[in-house]
Amino acid sequence: MTSAIYIMWLRQVKKYFRSKSRIIGSLGQPLLFFVALGFGFKNIYAAAGQGNYISFLGPGIIAMTVLFSSIFSGIEVIWDKQFGFLKETLVAPVSRTNIMIGKTIGGATTSIFQAMLLFVMLLIFGFQPNWTGFPMAIVFIFLIAIFFSALGITIASIMADMQGFQLIMNFLVMPIFFLSGALFPLSNLPATISFITKIDPLTYGVDGLRGALISTSSMSVGTDFMILLLFCAGITAIGSYSFSKVQI
Repeated sequence: MTSAIYIMWLRQVKKYFRSKSRIIGSLGQPLLFFVALGFGFKNIYAAAGQGNYISFLGPGIIAMTVLFSSIFSGIEVIWDKQFGFLKETLVAPVSRTNIMIGKTIGGATTSIFQAMLLFVMLLIFGFQPNWTGFPMAIVFIFLIAIFFSALGITIASIMADMQGFQLIMNFLVMPIFFLSGALFPLSNLPATISFITKIDPLTYGVDGLRGALISTSSMSVGTDFMILLLFCAGITAIGSYSFSKVQI
């Protein structure tokens, strides 16, 4: 059981570290958001009496990096389908649930590493976190990564077309990101939009990261943790079932 999970995890991690262009390229968009929005709206945000926008934006950009890098790990499932590796994996005498869990943890691990690289870059550009909350921030990064890695694998397990997967992911990812409060506060929103933000898993990840890194959150860190943990458990169960039905 554990050996299958470990092998799937190790394969994901090795593929990530062998792709230097992926590591470097994944930092571009988050840094652009942080620099353009952070310094562009810093004075406006401060003038509105909201405080330091750089500090507010930092956790949201970290969550953005984890979201994008983890959810697109599902592409590797489709890639494996097309090139036959998944068929060889599925005929092995191991549980498909273990294979799915190994892939999920592997995707989450690479996302955490990507988030740590970005975190260092944000420090260079002026982000000042509360270091006492850093361990809790790692926990939230891990939960965000687990959820969206499992979500990507769940969707990829029922699809065979890579282009279709990318379209669906873009359709999901952008609303999830923009409605999570990563870029702006979620106060004073219309009732419908406010409801949507409450069912967005990333909302609790962003809020938890802010509570851990800058001691500012709309809910308690404990509440964010429990809700996000439930989301992770739910999507992992759904993903395990979906992956068990994969036909090659």
